[in-house]
Amino acid sequence: MTNLMNQPVTLPCGAVLPNRIAKAAMTEGMATPAGVPTKELENLYGMWSDGGAGLLLSGNIQVDGDHLERPGNVIVDSEPSSLMHAALSSLAQAATRNGNHFWAQISHAGRQTQKPVNPKPKAPSAVKVGLPGGQFGMPVALTGDEIEDIISRFAVCAKAVKEAGFTGVQVHSAHGYLFSQFLSPRTNLREDQYGGTLENRARALLETIRAVRQAVGNDFPVAVKLNSADFQKGGFAFEDSLQVAKWLQEASVDLIEISGGTYEQPKLLGLDGIEEEETQNVKQSTLMREAYFVDFALAMQEVVTIPLMVTGGFRRSDVIEEALSSGAADVIGIGRPMCVDVDAPNSLLNGAEELVRYENQLSLFPSSLSFLSKLKALNALASFAVQFWYYSQLFELAEKGKADSNLSVFKAVKLHMKRESVWLKARKELG
Repeated sequence: MTNLMNQPVTLPCGAVLPNRIAKAAMTEGMATPAGVPTKELENLYGMWSDGGAGLLLSGNIQVDGDHLERPGNVIVDSEPSSLMHAALSSLAQAATRNGNHFWAQISHAGRQTQKPVNPKPKAPSAVKVGLPGGQFGMPVALTGDEIEDIISRFAVCAKAVKEAGFTGVQVHSAHGYLFSQFLSPRTNLREDQYGGTLENRARALLETIRAVRQAVGNDFPVAVKLNSADFQKGGFAFEDSLQVAKWLQEASVDLIEISGGTYEQPKLLGLDGIEEEETQNVKQSTLMREAYFVDFALAMQEVVTIPLMVTGGFRRSDVIEEALSSGAADVIGIGRPMCVDVDAPNSLLNGAEELVRYENQLSLFPSSLSFLSKLKALNALASFAVQFWYYSQLFELAEKGKADSNLSVFKAVKLHMKRESVWLKARKELG
């Protein structure tokens, strides 16, 4: 077997990743109600730095406190105060203590802002998230001035994290968040310069990349997380993704992470959505069964030369090595396993054949009620319950230094709901 995982990667800006394993961005929910990183978050990233990955990507750092992906997000929506700068700097120091890179994933949730955070979130168009349960309100279409303000916020956030010691940024344009909403003709019904043609729908993202690059300079890594497709009828398709990737390369992006799906179609989690998946025009390989997006990466490598990162489903070292040797990916993202085993990258780099698949032991439905999982709406809700189990593991790591793999899904959901309720109440009290 080849051993490409241990090889460094040189990015177009000149920065070097010490190896090809990355901790993928995973939402942590550990900021204060004011959006300031906590010591618990610092503890978590210190452990992940020791875990051996060449690159750590932070969870969502939001550029607008009214548009959070979830309660507990870090918020950098203006020039940081001395308190915020100190907290960001302390986090960056812990997260790079093993000589690895630490990049801030900067984001805006748009219409995927939970109703308790904002019942009327801003989005490209007034198209509501189509999930049962009423978690999301009807969005309000952004004005042109508001779009320009958001673009400037991304630049301000990027500059702030660079000055705090982060070693790169990733602009989130996947999973149905704001820029993903702009890219999709299903959620972008605008008739101005930010809607209609793909070129117009990509305008907000590309203008943001230019603003971020100007804010951080030419030798600082700027990455983008991009959907290979939304996998929804009438949504952002793979052919669109290929073209956007070309534009991102022209805009001096250093790395594209390929993912896919939205809350309505959670392909990023390897799960079925509430509607039938839209088939994409891409050849399938035997790798596709384990690594969700590797075939899209192979096709994308034919049109761009910048490094690609692929995240989603990787557990076996032979599959990782094959994805690297085939040219499908330059960097492999590991997510869920690192919610329980912070040393997962070291295990792979030192020859482990496979990481533990905890999701196989998790189910919201007891065996006697397993038929309920066949109902699409309930299956979608169950997928979020499993997510909450992983969220709870992050808190176990941050607070106790060790995960609890015996935690039940139901208890994890209860803990998650309580944490978010307490946080929301405290944030409301801040005014």
